[in-house]
Amino acid sequence: MTSTLSDGAAPPNAGPAPGDGRRVTVPYEALLDETAACFVRLGVPAPRARLAAEALCYGDLTGMDSHGVFNLDRLYRPLLESGGADPAAEPLVLRDLGACVLVDHRRALGLWAASAAMDLAAERAARCGIGLVSVRGATHFGCAGVHARRAADRGMIGVVASNCGGQRIARPPLGAAALLGTNPLSVAAPALEGRPFVLDMSTTVVPTGRVRTAARDGREAPEGWLTDDAGRPVRDAAAYDRGEAWLGWLGGTPETGAFKGFGLGLAVELLAAVLPGAATGPAPAALEGDGRPGGSDDDIGFLVLAIAPNALRDGFDEDAREMFGTVLDCPPLPGRDPVRYPGHPEAVRAEERRASGVPLSAALHAELTALGLRLPVLPEEAR
Repeated sequence: MTSTLSDGAAPPNAGPAPGDGRRVTVPYEALLDETAACFVRLGVPAPRARLAAEALCYGDLTGMDSHGVFNLDRLYRPLLESGGADPAAEPLVLRDLGACVLVDHRRALGLWAASAAMDLAAERAARCGIGLVSVRGATHFGCAGVHARRAADRGMIGVVASNCGGQRIARPPLGAAALLGTNPLSVAAPALEGRPFVLDMSTTVVPTGRVRTAARDGREAPEGWLTDDAGRPVRDAAAYDRGEAWLGWLGGTPETGAFKGFGLGLAVELLAAVLPGAATGPAPAALEGDGRPGGSDDDIGFLVLAIAPNALRDGFDEDAREMFGTVLDCPPLPGRDPVRYPGHPEAVRAEERRASGVPLSAALHAELTALGLRLPVLPEEAR
Protein backbone atom coordinates (compact mmCIF):
# COMPACT_ATOMS: atom_id res chain seq x y z
CA MET A 1 0.00 0.00 0.00
CA THR A 2 1.41 3.42 -0.96
CA SER A 3 1.23 6.08 1.70
CA THR A 4 2.76 9.43 2.54
CA LEU A 5 5.64 9.23 5.01
CA SER A 6 5.68 11.39 8.11
CA ASP A 7 8.90 13.16 9.07
CA GLY A 8 9.28 11.59 12.50
CA ALA A 9 12.12 13.85 13.61
CA ALA A 10 12.24 14.50 17.34
CA PRO A 11 12.72 18.10 18.54
CA PRO A 12 16.09 18.84 20.17
CA ASN A 13 16.48 17.45 23.70
CA ALA A 14 13.02 15.91 23.54
CA GLY A 15 13.89 12.37 22.50
CA PRO A 16 12.46 9.40 24.33
CA ALA A 17 14.51 7.92 27.14
CA PRO A 18 16.17 4.53 26.57
CA GLY A 19 14.00 1.72 27.87
CA ASP A 20 10.65 3.45 27.37
CA GLY A 21 9.62 0.64 24.99
CA ARG A 22 8.33 2.78 22.11
CA ARG A 23 9.13 1.67 18.56
CA VAL A 24 9.02 3.34 15.17
CA THR A 25 9.39 1.87 11.67
CA VAL A 26 11.53 3.43 8.94
CA PRO A 27 11.97 2.48 5.26
CA TYR A 28 14.94 0.20 4.72
CA GLU A 29 16.24 2.13 1.71
CA ALA A 30 16.17 5.37 3.70
CA LEU A 31 18.08 3.72 6.55
CA LEU A 32 20.65 2.36 4.10
CA ASP A 33 21.06 5.62 2.16
CA GLU A 34 21.33 7.78 5.28
CA THR A 35 23.80 5.42 6.96
CA ALA A 36 25.98 5.47 3.83
CA ALA A 37 25.80 9.28 3.76
CA CYS A 38 26.88 9.38 7.40
CA PHE A 39 29.94 7.27 6.60
CA VAL A 40 30.76 9.61 3.71
CA ARG A 41 30.61 12.56 6.12
CA LEU A 42 33.06 10.66 8.31
CA GLY A 43 35.51 10.47 5.41
CA VAL A 44 34.81 7.02 3.94
CA PRO A 45 34.82 7.03 0.10
CA ALA A 46 31.30 6.69 -1.31
CA PRO A 47 31.49 3.13 -2.76
CA ARG A 48 33.04 1.84 0.45
CA ALA A 49 30.58 3.81 2.55
CA ARG A 50 27.75 2.07 0.73
CA LEU A 51 29.32 -1.34 1.35
CA ALA A 52 29.81 -0.46 5.03
CA ALA A 53 26.20 0.70 5.31
CA GLU A 54 24.95 -2.55 3.77
CA ALA A 55 26.95 -4.52 6.33
CA LEU A 56 25.74 -2.41 9.26
CA CYS A 57 22.08 -2.29 8.24
CA TYR A 58 22.12 -6.06 7.68
CA GLY A 59 21.86 -6.38 11.45
CA ASP A 60 18.62 -4.38 11.57
CA LEU A 61 17.27 -6.02 8.41
CA THR A 62 17.68 -9.55 9.77
CA GLY A 63 16.76 -8.86 13.40
CA MET A 64 20.29 -8.82 14.86
CA ASP A 65 19.87 -5.22 16.00
CA SER A 66 22.71 -5.45 18.53
CA HIS A 67 25.03 -5.36 15.48
CA GLY A 68 23.03 -2.83 13.46
CA VAL A 69 22.75 0.96 13.48
CA PHE A 70 22.66 0.82 17.28
CA ASN A 71 26.45 0.86 16.88
CA LEU A 72 26.72 3.76 14.43
CA ASP A 73 27.10 6.51 17.04
CA ARG A 74 28.28 4.26 19.87
CA LEU A 75 31.09 2.47 18.04
CA TYR A 76 31.81 3.40 14.43
CA ARG A 77 31.64 7.20 14.56
CA PRO A 78 34.08 7.39 17.52
CA LEU A 79 36.29 4.76 15.88
CA LEU A 80 36.61 6.82 12.70
CA GLU A 81 36.88 10.22 14.38
CA SER A 82 39.56 9.03 16.81
CA GLY A 83 41.70 7.43 14.10
CA GLY A 84 41.10 3.94 15.47
CA ALA A 85 39.85 3.23 11.95
CA ASP A 86 41.30 5.10 8.99
CA PRO A 87 38.49 6.09 6.59
CA ALA A 88 40.95 6.38 3.70
CA ALA A 89 42.99 3.24 4.44
CA GLU A 90 44.14 1.08 1.53
CA PRO A 91 44.67 -2.58 2.48
CA LEU A 92 48.11 -3.89 1.58
CA VAL A 93 48.79 -7.39 0.23
CA LEU A 94 51.83 -8.72 2.11
CA ARG A 95 52.02 -12.15 0.50
CA ASP A 96 50.14 -13.69 -2.41
CA LEU A 97 50.35 -17.44 -3.00
CA GLY A 98 47.41 -17.64 -5.39
CA ALA A 99 44.88 -19.54 -3.31
CA CYS A 100 46.18 -17.91 -0.09
CA VAL A 101 46.68 -14.20 0.54
CA LEU A 102 48.02 -12.35 3.59
CA VAL A 103 46.66 -8.80 3.88
CA ASP A 104 47.27 -5.90 6.25
CA HIS A 105 44.04 -3.90 6.42
CA ARG A 106 45.94 -0.92 7.87
CA ARG A 107 42.99 0.05 10.12
CA ALA A 108 40.45 0.13 7.28
CA LEU A 109 36.84 0.18 8.44
CA GLY A 110 36.03 -3.50 8.89
CA LEU A 111 32.42 -3.10 7.76
CA TRP A 112 33.53 -2.73 4.13
CA ALA A 113 37.00 -4.27 4.29
CA ALA A 114 35.82 -7.69 5.52
CA SER A 115 33.34 -7.87 2.63
CA ALA A 116 36.13 -6.93 0.22
CA ALA A 117 38.29 -9.68 1.75
CA MET A 118 35.52 -12.23 1.13
CA ASP A 119 35.17 -11.03 -2.46
CA LEU A 120 38.91 -11.58 -2.92
CA ALA A 121 38.67 -15.06 -1.34
CA ALA A 122 35.76 -15.95 -3.64
CA GLU A 123 37.69 -14.77 -6.71
CA ARG A 124 40.59 -17.04 -5.76
CA ALA A 125 38.20 -19.92 -5.03
CA ALA A 126 36.72 -19.56 -8.51
CA ARG A 127 40.23 -20.14 -9.90
CA CYS A 128 41.67 -22.60 -7.39
CA GLY A 129 38.66 -24.24 -5.75
CA ILE A 130 39.51 -22.54 -2.45
CA GLY A 131 40.49 -19.04 -1.43
CA LEU A 132 41.95 -18.04 1.94
CA VAL A 133 42.51 -14.43 2.95
CA SER A 134 44.31 -13.97 6.26
CA VAL A 135 44.02 -10.44 7.63
CA ARG A 136 45.78 -8.40 10.29
CA GLY A 137 45.51 -4.71 11.15
CA ALA A 138 41.70 -4.90 10.92
CA THR A 139 38.87 -3.18 12.79
CA HIS A 140 35.39 -4.21 13.96
CA PHE A 141 33.27 -5.62 11.12
CA GLY A 142 29.72 -5.92 12.52
CA CYS A 143 27.84 -9.15 11.76
CA ALA A 144 30.19 -11.92 10.62
CA GLY A 145 27.32 -13.46 8.65
CA VAL A 146 26.92 -10.58 6.22
CA HIS A 147 30.47 -11.16 4.99
CA ALA A 148 30.25 -14.96 4.91
CA ARG A 149 26.99 -14.74 2.98
CA ARG A 150 28.77 -13.01 0.08
CA ALA A 151 30.33 -16.39 -0.71
CA ALA A 152 26.97 -18.18 -0.43
CA ASP A 153 25.48 -15.70 -2.89
CA ARG A 154 28.12 -16.91 -5.39
CA GLY A 155 27.24 -20.56 -4.83
CA MET A 156 30.20 -21.08 -2.50
CA ILE A 157 30.77 -21.94 1.15
CA GLY A 158 32.04 -18.98 3.15
CA VAL A 159 33.77 -19.00 6.54
CA VAL A 160 34.56 -15.86 8.52
CA ALA A 161 36.16 -15.70 11.95
CA SER A 162 37.49 -12.74 13.90
CA ASN A 163 39.22 -12.16 17.16
CA CYS A 164 38.88 -8.90 19.10
CA GLY A 165 42.46 -7.74 18.71
CA GLY A 166 44.13 -7.22 22.05
CA GLN A 167 40.82 -6.78 23.84
CA ARG A 168 40.07 -9.20 26.67
CA ILE A 169 36.45 -9.64 27.75
CA ALA A 170 35.85 -13.22 28.93
CA ARG A 171 37.69 -15.46 31.38
CA PRO A 172 38.51 -19.12 30.76
CA PRO A 173 36.33 -21.57 32.67
CA LEU A 174 37.72 -21.69 36.24
CA GLY A 175 40.11 -18.82 35.36
CA ALA A 176 40.48 -15.54 37.25
CA ALA A 177 41.74 -13.31 34.41
CA ALA A 178 40.05 -12.17 31.19
CA LEU A 179 41.86 -13.57 28.15
CA LEU A 180 39.59 -13.60 25.09
CA GLY A 181 37.03 -11.53 23.24
CA THR A 182 33.70 -12.80 21.99
CA ASN A 183 35.51 -14.18 18.89
CA PRO A 184 32.68 -14.51 16.35
CA LEU A 185 32.45 -17.27 13.76
CA SER A 186 30.22 -17.56 10.70
CA VAL A 187 29.68 -20.27 8.09
CA ALA A 188 27.40 -19.63 5.11
CA ALA A 189 26.39 -21.81 2.17
CA PRO A 190 23.70 -22.15 -0.50
CA ALA A 191 20.61 -23.95 0.77
CA LEU A 192 17.05 -23.42 -0.45
CA GLU A 193 16.42 -20.67 -3.01
CA GLY A 194 16.64 -17.27 -1.33
CA ARG A 195 17.24 -18.90 2.05
CA PRO A 196 20.99 -19.53 2.45
CA PHE A 197 22.40 -21.29 5.46
CA VAL A 198 24.06 -18.61 7.61
CA LEU A 199 25.45 -19.58 10.99
CA ASP A 200 26.56 -16.38 12.77
CA MET A 201 27.62 -16.77 16.39
CA SER A 202 29.88 -15.54 19.11
CA THR A 203 31.78 -18.19 21.05
CA THR A 204 30.54 -16.59 24.25
CA VAL A 205 26.85 -17.18 25.05
CA VAL A 206 26.02 -13.81 23.51
CA PRO A 207 28.05 -10.90 22.12
CA THR A 208 28.43 -7.79 24.23
CA GLY A 209 26.08 -5.89 21.93
CA ARG A 210 23.12 -8.05 22.97
CA VAL A 211 23.85 -7.37 26.63
CA ARG A 212 24.03 -3.64 25.94
CA THR A 213 20.83 -3.54 23.90
CA ALA A 214 19.08 -5.38 26.74
CA ALA A 215 20.41 -2.80 29.19
CA ARG A 216 19.37 0.03 26.86
CA ASP A 217 15.84 -1.37 26.58
CA GLY A 218 15.52 -1.99 30.31
CA ARG A 219 15.32 -5.77 29.89
CA GLU A 220 16.83 -8.36 32.19
CA ALA A 221 19.59 -10.63 30.93
CA PRO A 222 18.36 -14.23 30.61
CA GLU A 223 19.98 -16.62 33.04
CA GLY A 224 23.24 -17.90 31.58
CA TRP A 225 24.34 -14.69 29.89
CA LEU A 226 26.16 -13.19 32.86
CA THR A 227 27.69 -14.37 36.11
CA ASP A 228 29.35 -12.62 39.04
CA ASP A 229 32.81 -13.37 40.43
CA ALA A 230 31.40 -16.31 42.39
CA GLY A 231 29.76 -17.81 39.29
CA ARG A 232 26.23 -16.87 40.34
CA PRO A 233 23.77 -15.77 37.62
CA VAL A 234 23.35 -12.01 37.14
CA ARG A 235 20.08 -10.77 35.62
CA ASP A 236 20.85 -7.03 35.57
CA ALA A 237 22.14 -6.44 32.02
CA ALA A 238 23.67 -3.10 33.01
CA ALA A 239 25.94 -4.89 35.48
CA TYR A 240 28.22 -5.93 32.62
CA ASP A 241 29.34 -2.39 31.81
CA ARG A 242 29.63 -1.61 35.53
CA GLY A 243 32.25 -4.35 35.78
CA GLU A 244 30.05 -6.45 38.07
CA ALA A 245 29.33 -9.36 35.71
CA TRP A 246 31.09 -11.60 33.21
CA LEU A 247 30.04 -13.07 29.89
CA GLY A 248 29.48 -16.82 29.91
CA TRP A 249 30.75 -19.31 27.30
CA LEU A 250 28.71 -21.49 25.01
CA GLY A 251 28.05 -24.68 26.93
CA GLY A 252 27.11 -22.93 30.18
CA THR A 253 29.14 -23.87 33.24
CA PRO A 254 32.34 -25.95 33.38
CA GLU A 255 30.13 -28.88 34.40
CA THR A 256 27.80 -28.53 31.40
CA GLY A 257 30.34 -27.82 28.66
CA ALA A 258 31.77 -24.28 28.90
CA PHE A 259 35.12 -25.67 27.74
CA LYS A 260 33.53 -26.23 24.31
CA GLY A 261 32.74 -22.54 23.86
CA PHE A 262 36.10 -21.56 25.31
CA GLY A 263 37.84 -24.04 23.01
CA LEU A 264 36.04 -22.56 20.00
CA GLY A 265 37.11 -19.11 21.15
CA LEU A 266 40.73 -20.25 21.29
CA ALA A 267 40.40 -21.88 17.86
CA VAL A 268 39.17 -18.57 16.43
CA GLU A 269 42.06 -16.75 18.13
CA LEU A 270 44.52 -19.17 16.54
CA LEU A 271 43.05 -19.07 13.02
CA ALA A 272 42.07 -15.40 12.91
CA ALA A 273 44.89 -13.72 14.83
CA VAL A 274 47.93 -15.94 15.41
CA LEU A 275 47.93 -17.07 11.77
CA PRO A 276 48.15 -13.55 10.21
CA GLY A 277 50.18 -12.06 13.07
CA ALA A 278 47.47 -9.80 14.54
CA ALA A 279 47.18 -8.81 18.19
CA THR A 280 45.96 -11.51 20.56
CA GLY A 281 43.98 -11.39 23.78
CA PRO A 282 45.93 -14.15 25.58
CA ALA A 283 49.16 -12.15 25.81
CA PRO A 284 51.38 -11.80 28.90
CA ALA A 285 49.81 -8.41 29.68
CA ALA A 286 46.51 -10.22 30.28
CA LEU A 287 47.97 -11.72 33.44
CA GLU A 288 48.82 -8.34 34.96
CA GLY A 289 46.46 -6.25 37.07
CA ASP A 290 43.25 -7.47 38.66
CA GLY A 291 42.18 -9.83 35.85
CA ARG A 292 39.20 -7.74 34.79
CA PRO A 293 38.42 -6.88 31.14
CA GLY A 294 41.11 -4.79 29.51
CA GLY A 295 43.28 -4.27 26.48
CA SER A 296 42.05 -2.64 23.29
CA ASP A 297 40.49 -3.87 20.07
CA ASP A 298 43.34 -2.57 17.90
CA ASP A 299 44.94 -4.83 15.27
CA ILE A 300 42.07 -7.29 14.91
CA GLY A 301 42.66 -10.45 12.90
CA PHE A 302 40.29 -12.15 10.42
CA LEU A 303 40.11 -15.54 8.77
CA VAL A 304 38.18 -15.30 5.50
CA LEU A 305 37.69 -18.52 3.56
CA ALA A 306 35.72 -19.35 0.39
CA ILE A 307 35.27 -22.87 -0.99
CA ALA A 308 33.90 -23.53 -4.48
CA PRO A 309 32.19 -26.92 -4.03
CA ASN A 310 31.25 -27.26 -7.69
CA ALA A 311 34.94 -27.13 -8.55
CA LEU A 312 35.43 -30.30 -6.49
CA ARG A 313 32.46 -32.35 -7.66
CA ASP A 314 29.09 -32.28 -9.37
CA GLY A 315 25.84 -32.44 -7.42
CA PHE A 316 26.65 -30.26 -4.40
CA ASP A 317 23.75 -27.87 -4.97
CA GLU A 318 21.20 -30.67 -5.20
CA ASP A 319 22.57 -32.41 -2.12
CA ALA A 320 22.55 -29.16 -0.13
CA ARG A 321 18.94 -28.48 -1.10
CA GLU A 322 17.96 -32.00 -0.06
CA MET A 323 19.75 -31.70 3.29
CA PHE A 324 18.31 -28.34 4.24
CA GLY A 325 14.89 -29.29 2.89
CA THR A 326 14.92 -32.31 5.18
CA VAL A 327 15.67 -30.02 8.11
CA LEU A 328 12.62 -27.91 7.27
CA ASP A 329 10.49 -31.06 6.98
CA CYS A 330 11.39 -32.19 10.48
CA PRO A 331 8.14 -32.30 12.49
CA PRO A 332 8.11 -29.80 15.37
CA LEU A 333 7.16 -30.67 18.92
CA PRO A 334 3.44 -30.23 19.60
CA GLY A 335 2.49 -26.57 19.77
CA ARG A 336 5.93 -25.34 18.78
CA ASP A 337 7.11 -23.29 15.80
CA PRO A 338 8.33 -25.05 12.63
CA VAL A 339 11.92 -26.26 12.55
CA ARG A 340 14.25 -23.90 10.68
CA TYR A 341 17.99 -23.82 9.96
CA PRO A 342 20.26 -20.86 10.76
CA GLY A 343 19.78 -18.14 8.17
CA HIS A 344 16.24 -19.14 7.15
CA PRO A 345 14.34 -16.97 9.68
CA GLU A 346 16.72 -14.09 9.01
CA ALA A 347 16.11 -14.28 5.25
CA VAL A 348 12.34 -14.27 5.78
CA ARG A 349 12.60 -11.33 8.16
CA ALA A 350 14.80 -9.42 5.72
CA GLU A 351 12.22 -9.84 2.95
CA GLU A 352 9.47 -8.57 5.22
CA ARG A 353 11.47 -5.57 6.40
CA ARG A 354 12.56 -4.59 2.91
CA ALA A 355 8.87 -4.41 2.04
CA SER A 356 7.34 -2.98 5.20
CA GLY A 357 10.17 -1.16 6.95
CA VAL A 358 12.72 -1.68 9.71
CA PRO A 359 11.66 -1.28 13.36
CA LEU A 360 13.86 0.85 15.60
CA SER A 361 13.44 1.88 19.19
CA ALA A 362 12.19 5.45 19.45
CA ALA A 363 15.29 6.31 21.48
CA LEU A 364 17.60 4.99 18.75
CA HIS A 365 15.63 6.84 16.08
CA ALA A 366 16.12 10.08 18.04
CA GLU A 367 19.83 9.32 18.43
CA LEU A 368 20.26 8.77 14.69
CA THR A 369 18.28 11.90 13.88
CA ALA A 370 20.58 13.91 16.15
CA LEU A 371 23.50 12.42 14.21
CA GLY A 372 22.07 13.91 11.01
CA LEU A 373 20.23 10.94 9.52
CA ARG A 374 16.92 11.85 7.90
CA LEU A 375 14.74 8.85 8.69
CA PRO A 376 11.05 9.27 7.92
CA VAL A 377 8.69 7.24 10.09
CA LEU A 378 6.18 5.01 8.34
CA PRO A 379 2.59 5.48 9.54
CA GLU A 380 0.83 2.41 10.90
CA GLU A 381 -1.37 1.89 7.84
CA ALA A 382 1.67 1.63 5.53
CA ARG A 383 3.20 -1.35 7.35
